[in-house]
Amino acid sequence: MRPGLALARLLAHAGAMSPIKILVVDDEPPMVELVRGYLTREGWQVLTAADGIAALDTARSERPDVVVLDLMLPGVDGLEVCRRIRAFSDAYVVMLTAKSEEVDKLIGLAVGADDYLTKPFSPRELVARIRAILRRARSAVAVPGLEVDPATRIARVDGAAVSLTRTEFDILAALAREPGVVVDRPTLLASVWGPGYADDHLVDVHVANLRRKLGDDPEHPRFVETVRGVGYRLVTN
Repeated sequence: MRPGLALARLLAHAGAMSPIKILVVDDEPPMVELVRGYLTREGWQVLTAADGIAALDTARSERPDVVVLDLMLPGVDGLEVCRRIRAFSDAYVVMLTAKSEEVDKLIGLAVGADDYLTKPFSPRELVARIRAILRRARSAVAVPGLEVDPATRIARVDGAAVSLTRTEFDILAALAREPGVVVDRPTLLASVWGPGYADDHLVDVHVANLRRKLGDDPEHPRFVETVRGVGYRLVTN
């Protein structure tokens, strides 16, 4: 998606541009209808699925921009659905979970979810989270060995394309705004996920995923360096 297109589509509730397409996956009909109502009022097109297989089929055929995905699904669970979606789509994934254990949230992030909400949650908060991820800034990056094309959202290491999720790309772009300058975790949270976030795990897990895909060694970083107790910076030499 070209720079700014997500925001333009977000603001365009009518006209030539297609509305933002959101797939809601949950096996509880009252929850689906509640969420559908709030999302529809934002002018977004809402698709639904009640199980993992239907979710995967719809994601492949309809190519949604955002997937709101319940963790506890019959048959194929939300974690596996997220993992499979990541094989063919860069849609933003917001995971819903009734579990409070930290490990479930971290596993969800590790398999490619961009954000999560713990049930019960406010539908207004879900709308705010979706708005925040759709407004993520797109920036070019150019440091030795690493290139990013903001128009196609393709990152290249030594000329070879690297497949990144939207969130991984957005973190890379946020670090690239000022190469060599330390970006603290609260700033990354606000830049990538929007204001009001206070969960450093979101940053740390996605940075770990990003490093793995870039072939970066955190002990001897080529691209992303950890500044202990503060945040991260993009290596410039």
